[in-house]
Amino acid sequence: MRETPASRLTRRSLLKGAGAASTGTLLAGCTGDGASDETQTTEEGASETATETTTAESTTTETGGGYSVSMSPVGTVEFDAVPENVFTVFPQYADMAVALGHGDAVNSVYVPEMSGTTMNHYNHHLDGVSFDWEGLHDPLSNSFSKELLYELDSDVHLADPAWATTQKNWNQSDVEEIATQLSPWFGNFYSGTRAPAPDGYDDYQYYDLWELFGKVASVFRERERYEALAEVHSNLVSSIREKLPPKDERPSAVRVTLAQDGESFYTYHLNKPGYWLADTRPLGANDAFADEDWQSLWGTVDYETMLEADPDVILHLWGITPSYSMADTRSKLEENASGSQLKAVENDRVHAAGMRYQGPIMNLFQIEMGAKQLYPDIFGEWPRYEDGDHYPEIPEGEWLFDRNRVADIVAGRTE
Repeated sequence: MRETPASRLTRRSLLKGAGAASTGTLLAGCTGDGASDETQTTEEGASETATETTTAESTTTETGGGYSVSMSPVGTVEFDAVPENVFTVFPQYADMAVALGHGDAVNSVYVPEMSGTTMNHYNHHLDGVSFDWEGLHDPLSNSFSKELLYELDSDVHLADPAWATTQKNWNQSDVEEIATQLSPWFGNFYSGTRAPAPDGYDDYQYYDLWELFGKVASVFRERERYEALAEVHSNLVSSIREKLPPKDERPSAVRVTLAQDGESFYTYHLNKPGYWLADTRPLGANDAFADEDWQSLWGTVDYETMLEADPDVILHLWGITPSYSMADTRSKLEENASGSQLKAVENDRVHAAGMRYQGPIMNLFQIEMGAKQLYPDIFGEWPRYEDGDHYPEIPEGEWLFDRNRVADIVAGRTE
């Protein structure tokens, strides 16, 4: 396993400064993955792994007055104390910090207004839980900047050093400099789709979302919170699976984003490996594009291809974020001669979906959302989502997981 130097969690004085929150630029279709959209995806689909419904074993080792946590590709990382100033890029790590009661430690996140607003669309239903995103830095607003990392002077970087080496003006020596001069890296990006890691990371190991969450929980020394939330997740997934109809009776569906010109779709799979699909894979819908190999993390199709697939349900990725208008999306589909013929459009089954960069809280809500959108006769009707609103109100008797229990766990009431 690749070793990354760890440094002591002491306050440094290098290039400190508050800095104004930056405004991120949304890239077409996929809302930006840095270099990841050019990475080849070679592993074919598989059903959800058993580990996604079990709690990950603790990887924490006591080392004198401190402790260490191990994860690929960073190796074993030593900590003197629980991090209080935490760098994140993608919001799954910010969501993990919130879920573990350490949301206030986060100093950066990709497009803070989009990520933070979306997280709070879900947190709205958890009493006392919120993410204060205003004033946070966007680490990708002006490429991935080493200067920003020095400025933020974080106690840990919840980002993947392998991914960092693929960014503009970065190489392995830059990654090692940050780990040595500032603080450790602790992230795993390529488990998102099980895509191959960059050269030099041949022993890269993949994790599912809840295994990864367990590793981060060990960094924050919050195993009880993690195990309690993992139990909620396990119960949610098992309760859904036991009620799913036979495969040939399940709806066909696609996960897409309508391009801004309204003439094509960015497409994503439903049931392939990787934590980007941690909300759709447990639901077992029939992926209308299951046999498509786009040779990248996403593909594009035109209306003709969509009509050939003609799915029962269209799940519009990013639809519940402030970055897209579902009203506009539905209008464009209805006004297009081909789009209006789609079965999902005719039957009003074009639904707002969430974000693929999902942490544990987002994952719980997005699994519930998808279950109701795909199987309303089994799990209850999905209330129509209106642009700008929070996650819709659902009567308590129709919840698929207990919001009060989750709020208690985040607050530290795990018993």
